[in-house]
Amino acid sequence: MVFLGATVIVFVLLLQGGQAPLPADARSDYVLVEKASHTMTLFEQGQPIKTYRVALGRGGPGQKLQAGDNKVPEGIYTIAGRNPKSAFHRALRMSYPLPEQEIQARQRGVPVGGDIMIHGIRNGFGWIGSMQRRVDWTKGCIAVDDEEIEEIWRVVPDGTPVEIRP
Repeated sequence: MVFLGATVIVFVLLLQGGQAPLPADARSDYVLVEKASHTMTLFEQGQPIKTYRVALGRGGPGQKLQAGDNKVPEGIYTIAGRNPKSAFHRALRMSYPLPEQEIQARQRGVPVGGDIMIHGIRNGFGWIGSMQRRVDWTKGCIAVDDEEIEEIWRVVPDGTPVEIRP
């Protein structure tokens, strides 16, 4: 019986990417996205508490320069709000663009874009699960599966800094 219980626990952890869910009282005070490794790590008081594999913008590597380039911006932002009725399963809005990014886009004569989010899978496609991160598919956002965004939504409050590195 103990063997069966341990097998079930291992199977559940494999389905979740090998990580146990965060405790109910967990709170993240900093989020780090590393585009090159396709990871997003939540921190609490300087200590990593969980890392997620993510899908990114289909525009490829590099800094977001304008609306429609499908790239993920780089820099330090904050969680500026949340949308529980997003076209994607929950969405945490980031404070992109920063004032200097708006100025740079204006100087180039291009629209800067906006609506950069950390979100789940498009509504109705949640069954895709972790397969969603096999390819970069967003228009410049950071995507996790629906179960993961539920956890992130719970532990990352508005105002939390989000650093996005190349």
